[in-house]
Amino acid sequence: MLDRTHTSHSQSADQRTIFDSDLIKRYDQSGPRYTSYPTAIEFDPKFDEAVYRTICQRSNASKRPLSLYFHIPFCDTVCFYCACNKIATRDRSLAQPYLERMVREMEMQAELFDHDRIVTQLHWGGGTPTFISQDQMRFLMDKTRECFQLASDDVGEFSIEIDPREAQGDTIQLLRELGFNRMSLGVQDFDAQVQKAVNRIQTEAETMTVLDAARTAGFRSISVDLIYGLPFQTVENFANTLEKIIAVNPDRISVFNYAHLPERFAPQRRIRNEDLPPPQVKLDILQMTTERLTNSGWLYIGMDHFARPDDELALAQRNGTLYRNFQGYSTHADCDLLGLGVTSIGKVANTYSQNQRELEAYNAAIDAGHLAVFRGIELNRDDEIRRDVITRLICHFRLDFADVEQTWNIVFRDYFAPSLEKLAGMAADDLLIIEAHGIRVLPKGRMLIRNICMAFDAYLIAKRGPIGFSKVI
Repeated sequence: MLDRTHTSHSQSADQRTIFDSDLIKRYDQSGPRYTSYPTAIEFDPKFDEAVYRTICQRSNASKRPLSLYFHIPFCDTVCFYCACNKIATRDRSLAQPYLERMVREMEMQAELFDHDRIVTQLHWGGGTPTFISQDQMRFLMDKTRECFQLASDDVGEFSIEIDPREAQGDTIQLLRELGFNRMSLGVQDFDAQVQKAVNRIQTEAETMTVLDAARTAGFRSISVDLIYGLPFQTVENFANTLEKIIAVNPDRISVFNYAHLPERFAPQRRIRNEDLPPPQVKLDILQMTTERLTNSGWLYIGMDHFARPDDELALAQRNGTLYRNFQGYSTHADCDLLGLGVTSIGKVANTYSQNQRELEAYNAAIDAGHLAVFRGIELNRDDEIRRDVITRLICHFRLDFADVEQTWNIVFRDYFAPSLEKLAGMAADDLLIIEAHGIRVLPKGRMLIRNICMAFDAYLIAKRGPIGFSKVI
């Protein structure tokens, strides 16, 4: 393990993250994660395939690069905590017809975009992308290269989500040969009792084998995903998992909050309320995790994400080019994102669009020769202004009034007077400073960046509260 203590000590005051449990308890309300603004609950079925096609063809004038997201929904077993759109099945024969439909969708999408628009970002998510066979992996990537021009390996950011139980060393080598250079490993927790309670039995050896194989194959970035708030977790046993992850030194670590919503997600009904850690224990786990990671040299990027100071996310945050989309934080802010597969969400020009969420409806659309877009939204000018402000804050923890004023030809303090009034109380709590030239989020405010962004969300104001969202902590 590398010694990063000096990195933590050398951080400026603006880079530090202070965990103030009293403030977090007071501000722990429900709110959006802002992978988009407006959020998906504002999407409208009036935004259909015809509108989407027009927007895509119009976007070619921009010459923006492209980003591709492929949703592979299948899982061999269901993890009880999961809130993703997935299909739990042991029938591997379901994968090929789904991939063939997704290729037909990709071919239809490719016809809408000029071929000289380079794909600089690609992501396979799920579900479990490694559910499919090695031949199917080759098939999907070969067809992708037939439809689009992919950037060279030194430029492109090509990532995949890995379940270590579904990937052997030769699979990892193949993925690297196919062009993937980044991966995220699902771990969640190494504790045996926790794993049994959430139906995800995964040994440390399985995880470490995949991680070692990724390094041997030359993957340039490896991220590990953990979840806090699962049944039977304590500060002590989660610390054991965390120490094992720190010891293997991944580039990024994501620590997600488990939101227990059994009324919305059927698998969660297998988790007993009485087995969940009490709110104070859950908060203590997050505090321990945050302090342990930052003291070990990882930087808190925001919204569950930690990265090494030399990682691309950390560098992008420092130079002001970090971006946030439906896959989380990204270094490619200038892309049009095409969502492929059931339930996928895309972003083209100033619009968002989503594919059918049920597999039967998705299949029917593709079989009929149609794209599967069933709802979306075209942003108005106020949406775009507010999205810009929220993105700057959630990515960089700072905001320069003059930059926003120059971009949008507004007087910031006049346009956002109600928002600044809401932030006054947060400033009094040392979450942020409202300066003459802008807003600066302080170390105590970093963990509560969603609350700060919510002050600029016109849709929350209209609804008189954050309806349908998870807690911020």
